[in-house]
Amino acid sequence: MMLRHLIAEQVLLDGAFTPAHLEILAGEIVRIHRLSPGEGRRRAEIVKASDVGAGAGMTVVSPRHQVLPGNVDTHVHINEPGRTSWEGFATGTMAAALGGVTAVVDMPLNSIPPTVNVASLRIKQQAAAGQTYVDVGFWGGIIPGNTAALRPLWEAGVFGFKCFLLPSGVEEFPPVNAAQLREAMTEVASFDGLVIVHAEDAETIERATDLGGRRRRLSHYADWAQTRPHDAEVAAVSDLIEAMRETGCRTHILHLASARALDLIAEARAEGLPLTVETCPHYLCFDAEAIPDGAAEFKCCPPIRDAGNREALWDGLREGLIDAVVSDHSPSTVEEKHRGAPDLQQAWGGISGLQVGFSAVAHEARLRGIGIETVSAWMAKHTAQLAGLERKGSIALGKDADLVIYDPWQTHMVSAAGLAHKNPISAYDHFEITGAVVGAVLRGTPLYTAQDTTSPLAPVGGFLQGIGSPSLSVLGR
Repeated sequence: MMLRHLIAEQVLLDGAFTPAHLEILAGEIVRIHRLSPGEGRRRAEIVKASDVGAGAGMTVVSPRHQVLPGNVDTHVHINEPGRTSWEGFATGTMAAALGGVTAVVDMPLNSIPPTVNVASLRIKQQAAAGQTYVDVGFWGGIIPGNTAALRPLWEAGVFGFKCFLLPSGVEEFPPVNAAQLREAMTEVASFDGLVIVHAEDAETIERATDLGGRRRRLSHYADWAQTRPHDAEVAAVSDLIEAMRETGCRTHILHLASARALDLIAEARAEGLPLTVETCPHYLCFDAEAIPDGAAEFKCCPPIRDAGNREALWDGLREGLIDAVVSDHSPSTVEEKHRGAPDLQQAWGGISGLQVGFSAVAHEARLRGIGIETVSAWMAKHTAQLAGLERKGSIALGKDADLVIYDPWQTHMVSAAGLAHKNPISAYDHFEITGAVVGAVLRGTPLYTAQDTTSPLAPVGGFLQGIGSPSLSVLGR
């Protein structure tokens, strides 16, 4: 059933909640009627009387529920094909839908092959076809020797290009050195593309690992985190900013974990450099000293840091130095996550949190006096802007009717086994959250509602095209 009318007492429009009636045609918001408080029921009766068949395509949202734009998660590792046992398009995008994310942009690794040329992009799209529950776009990758492949990938519809400055954890996606990074950034700048960077310095980590005892088992999370110190992020960010000055390339820092890099970021912004920054829910929700020994489900790179750093990241968001919050959903099998247990050095480094991230951040934000309107900007509006998804990220005329129904008062305890993720392991297991996603709409199609959360979801997602592609529409509508 396609949604034609949605009426609610709390619709997020232009950063504030207001009663509204949204009219939707062919998946697009075509009219917005601002209402007076309490007018919704009367409005529904008028619509039914004036629009034959409107009742079948109309939803009147409970007054306690809030209508938000669908979240856009620009940092997701789906892993299919090649490592589908870790996560696949069906399970990953179902988790996204259930967590209020209606669009994801998939990272170029850890699939096999990685998305480093047009042929590998087509292989990934073929693997995803027909099994996505939300709209999906793709990042390309920068590896040594593929500079000539970047423009064709951009024209094929990728949203930008990811690179590592140190080993990625998978051999098929090697890092680039300083010269290779500048070569790629110069090429990407020539067509005004975007480079996104895992910013940790390899030499700093090598020294810290030697000092920490390379052969010693590290089960205490804070001890392991010291092998990837703050200085590794600060050094990498500093080098990256210098590369931006030399090339003029639009650049985005992925998963910032260390607040000590914020001063450098502020200086780069003041200089006018085209730099954007993201952080992740796990850096905003947890602190290293509170993580139990050997708890590999919390291992990620860069690592979760101390409580003071966590609060400084919240400050960075408030001040606008950090633009967006994304999941960096990087799951694996339970066996990979527990490899070498309890030694955290051997475990796979990635957190599984796509379904939980939005609600967890909203919960933690509320504890700090930050409203859901602001969280929505970080996780929908700003992420859509980052990727150039002009039809996503806000509720406005001409936008896709991607909507989230959110109950700010529903309390629940996360169970990793109950998530749609393929493998039942997550740092958010037993995390108690106030506020829950109870419905989602993708381009006018209700995926599920607060009244019906048990019917199987339909794979109605399409492929998103980046701004370099001749077509900017969603393919496969």
